[in-house]
Amino acid sequence: MLVTSCMKWDYGEEEEFTIPPHGLFITNEGNYQYGNATLSYYDPSTNTVENELFYRANGYRLGDVAQSMTIHDGKGWIVVDNSHVIFAVDTRTLKETGRIEDFTAARYIHFISDTKAYVTQLWDNRIFIIDPTTYSITGYITVPGMEAGNGSTEQMVQYGKYIYCTCWSYQNSVIKIDTETDRVVDKLTVGIQPSSIAIDHNDKLWVLTDGGYDGSPYGYEAPTICRIDAETFAIEKRYTMRLGESPSELQLNGDRDKLLWINGGIWYMEINSDALPAAPLIEERSTIYYGLTVNPDNGEIYVADAIDYQQRGIIYRYTPAGSLIDQFYAGINPGAFCWN
Repeated sequence: MLVTSCMKWDYGEEEEFTIPPHGLFITNEGNYQYGNATLSYYDPSTNTVENELFYRANGYRLGDVAQSMTIHDGKGWIVVDNSHVIFAVDTRTLKETGRIEDFTAARYIHFISDTKAYVTQLWDNRIFIIDPTTYSITGYITVPGMEAGNGSTEQMVQYGKYIYCTCWSYQNSVIKIDTETDRVVDKLTVGIQPSSIAIDHNDKLWVLTDGGYDGSPYGYEAPTICRIDAETFAIEKRYTMRLGESPSELQLNGDRDKLLWINGGIWYMEINSDALPAAPLIEERSTIYYGLTVNPDNGEIYVADAIDYQQRGIIYRYTPAGSLIDQFYAGINPGAFCWN
């Protein structure tokens, strides 16, 4: 439970509180161009949720489309896509400590060190380089062969000194970046629109492609999950789904030996499996599964339901075996999670 002050919160007034550790931040996108993105926090030890936390802590709105959040060095870095800004907040009080502006459409942030991070972009052929100590953009990595107008870089993972990054919208590749030179040193074609990427405990990269959509000028194909050796940067195995399926949100559990993803329902697969599972772990509901995460400590599965993209979404909490434990409301379009 949040430890709050004695003052009663009035809309628009700053509230003093302390966020308990070992919980789950939820970035709620809000409605596009409405500027109603919010931040929620769930405390598993007390089964309580608090909503509208950024606004309550700072007295002003988070902005338009909260895309993702990453914690580094005691600060939460909240990427707000259509507001072209990344906010840094104290993870205990959620007070803003600084911000970085002038992005095209920021998606994800990955920290190389305490003084350097990369920020991926939609509708841009550049990955931005930032200095988190000065809250400033210090440079760019231009992706070879990608045009500015339809460029897209998305999720990132690190292996040694290299960053592996999916190139998603109207793209088909994973790029390899040398963090010492800030240059793209290799590119691997994996399939149309690779979105999610994760690295397992065997140092294998797992990449989910969504296959595009029917009528796309870039093409349309069956979605896949690819296993890639991080050392050789070569595809070792490809799991192909059915044309027309729409998988998303590939995740690993805390031990990094099990994969989960959304495809109507919630699917689960051991990393050494020879084939895709025949049935989902959690069946599809009549609404919209929109976000997914796994508690790294106990394997519980959290699924965000956008319902109709207009009202406040629901977070369902399941056992590792897929049995529903409970549920709670977050904000509008809960799309991403960040464990504290």
